[in-house]
Amino acid sequence: MILFSKLNFPSERALYGIEGAKLAECSFSGEEDGESALKEARDVELENCFMDLRYPLWHDTGVVLVSTEMTEKCRAALWYTNKVDIRSSKLHGIKALRECADIRIAGTDIVSPEFGWKCRGIDMKDCTAESEYLFLMSSDIKWENVRFKGKYSFQYTQNVRIENSVLDTKDAFWHAKNVYVRNCTVKGEYLAWYSENVTFENCLITGTQPFCCCTGLKLINCRTEGCDLSFEYSDVEADLTGNIVSVKNPRSGYINADSIGEVILTDDSIYPCGCVVTQRK
Repeated sequence: MILFSKLNFPSERALYGIEGAKLAECSFSGEEDGESALKEARDVELENCFMDLRYPLWHDTGVVLVSTEMTEKCRAALWYTNKVDIRSSKLHGIKALRECADIRIAGTDIVSPEFGWKCRGIDMKDCTAESEYLFLMSSDIKWENVRFKGKYSFQYTQNVRIENSVLDTKDAFWHAKNVYVRNCTVKGEYLAWYSENVTFENCLITGTQPFCCCTGLKLINCRTEGCDLSFEYSDVEADLTGNIVSVKNPRSGYINADSIGEVILTDDSIYPCGCVVTQRK
């Protein structure tokens, strides 16, 4: 393996097509403002590196990032890249990950609008993440102990499993399919509209107008707070603790909660309400 130590690579395509290399305490910065430093690379490892230039890791295979910082200037850092292992790093550039596959991310801080679009096979653990549009049209995602803050997350995703995490989001899981969320806090508005086969278990769910136009929706031992106009036109099986502010025109299944402030069944509903709604108190 070729070793590069304590060097700076400021020029365009500085290490284009390199194979079998380790970079330790190296930097990618400078007035040359070079792009695509490691494009078309194979089996490269970066440890304690500083990346301040655009498009460094495109069309690569076998990338390891350890304790490496990507700044705001390091935009669109990993595109069309496979077999990626990121640990204890910072991804702070816009569009940091796109159309990549087989990705492992652990102990990393992510601040990246439009993060993770059209990716496949993403495993994140012990991370913090902030993104306006997160994982648009991505699939096969696993999260464990992730704290997320953003807006339009997990839209058009498939095969998602999230555990022991906090999601402070909005419009999450729209059009998502085959999602399982367990032991999580989910804060947001308009949660999981138009979704299919989504299950929440042992979760705290807060925010207005969740779970509308869903099919195959399940809520198992979840608690809701501030959830009004819930479940409109949805096929749902829900066992809830706490209070639901209001339920509106649920289509089928059942909803059982400790208390429900109001059940709204309107004359202009386009579906008949075949859902059984009950409360314990």
